[in-house]
Amino acid sequence: MAGTDEEGLDDLPPSAKLVFKVLEYNGSLTQKGIVEESMLSARTVRYALERLEDIGVVDEDVYFADARQNLYQLDETALADGDAEAPCVECD
Repeated sequence: MAGTDEEGLDDLPPSAKLVFKVLEYNGSLTQKGIVEESMLSARTVRYALERLEDIGVVDEDVYFADARQNLYQLDETALADGDAEAPCVECD
């Protein structure tokens, strides 16, 4: 399910907004770390990360402590350019 150019954080499901806030609060985390912090299922976190990557607000890097995992972090340049604003989690 690919996002459109017009899609932003406000258009994402609540689970993706929660993952965004977890990364905003905690910084870089693995998928397992996001699952533990958000208390969402692994499948939901994978889907949320995919949606966040589609709109370009999350970057995926290699986690050097365990190369089988990826490290996810917010793309500060996308947020600084005003492409995305922090979502209102209580609004949904």
